Amino acid sequence: MLGCYAQPNNRLLSGWVLAAKDESSDDSLLKQPVDYTLVWSSESLKIKQDGNGYIWLPVAPQGYKAVGHVVTNTNAKPSPDKIRCVRSDFTDEAENYTWIWGPGKDMNANEINFFSSRPVNRGTQDMGVCVGTFVAQKSSLACLKNVKPNLSCMPNLEQIDTLFKAYSPWIYFHPKEAYLPSSVTWFFMNGALLYTTGEESKPVPIEQTGSNLPQGGSNDGKYWLDLPVDEANKERVKKGDLQNSQVYLHVKPMLGATYTDIAIWVFYPFNGPAKAKVELIDIPLGKIGEHVGDWEHVTLRISNFNGELHRMYFSEHSGGSWVDGSDLEFQHGNKPCAYSSLHGHAMYSKPGLVLQGSGGIGIRNDTAKSKIVMDTGLQFSVVAAEYLGTTAVVEPPWLNYFRKWGPNISYDLADEIKKVEKILPGKLKTAFEKFVNGLPNEVLGEEGPTGPKVKRNWNGDEI
Repeated sequence: MLGCYAQPNNRLLSGWVLAAKDESSDDSLLKQPVDYTLVWSSESLKIKQDGNGYIWLPVAPQGYKAVGHVVTNTNAKPSPDKIRCVRSDFTDEAENYTWIWGPGKDMNANEINFFSSRPVNRGTQDMGVCVGTFVAQKSSLACLKNVKPNLSCMPNLEQIDTLFKAYSPWIYFHPKEAYLPSSVTWFFMNGALLYTTGEESKPVPIEQTGSNLPQGGSNDGKYWLDLPVDEANKERVKKGDLQNSQVYLHVKPMLGATYTDIAIWVFYPFNGPAKAKVELIDIPLGKIGEHVGDWEHVTLRISNFNGELHRMYFSEHSGGSWVDGSDLEFQHGNKPCAYSSLHGHAMYSKPGLVLQGSGGIGIRNDTAKSKIVMDTGLQFSVVAAEYLGTTAVVEPPWLNYFRKWGPNISYDLADEIKKVEKILPGKLKTAFEKFVNGLPNEVLGEEGPTGPKVKRNWNGDEI
């Protein structure tokens, strides 16, 4: 045993913890601890208990590290044979992650707290491995390290196809959604244009695969995409083409290749205007939030030990959140559900209202189950899986277009705010103005977005 497992008791039991076996010739990889330190006990807690609990930190021999705690129901030190410490070169730096438990209803930095842990460095090339153990707040535990990275546990193209068809999400759109996804090819073939700085009067039609788009480089502001020039086509393209849309898959190893991440990218030709909630008043925000070329995604994290869907990530504007498999909504067997917010297209695991703000003032993110739905398993394309080599997956040219997928939009924010303030009571005007001025440009819609490969999570973890 490398350590004990812990989770909140208000959710389904769904955890795991790694065990280890030393198969080295000299049995040098795992060692018993030389002692234990009592980290915490529940003796002083005035709560209903089945018995007292005791949390022990193993004291590792020199050159070894503990990667987990021991939990007992007695104040006697555990046997040294209860757990093993790991040789330091097989460990990596870990950090506290999600809060599991503390004496109060919420985390209090002045009290003892227990957390899940994860490697500090989490990218496609990083080899830190989650152990599944928990961390007491004042303890310093390591995680495991895959010192001989072997990608044979990662899926080949046929296995990717099988995995995705097993877990492909259903994305529900709000019943009032006017701006739906399309395929990238449809966007290009229906009049999307490439603009160049200094030649704004001579935009260029884009080839079906994006083969005439600038490749590589950086987002230097020299190029951007936009909708067709004529108004009729512009409005038509804004609405997308859900029937013939598809999703784009990026498959990558994570956490020392113990997991396969399948990032599912969805393209929208247009992101619609935002709506604010100011206490009990709902207010359309005019042009605020509008932009061309909206990329959103969800990510499936699948265990390479057993092929189970472990977690799912939902992108929400400039951030997002992980949801454990046990907390997902499923339909048609193993298909998790995602909900795309009205106009803004942020992804959520449950329908309803999420308010982006505080104090009763914020941007509305409305989601709902409707008949407008995308079964991502029907039309998908693997556009990148770097671990398979350079020839297994041919990346489409548009994927390596690193500039903006929409123009910078210029509007007078003060004028937009004034339009809204006219209908607000006096005491709310100042609070609303302060809130809007604090929104990032991505939410305001002033900056054209970049494509998937420019996002920080392309080679790293989601958060």
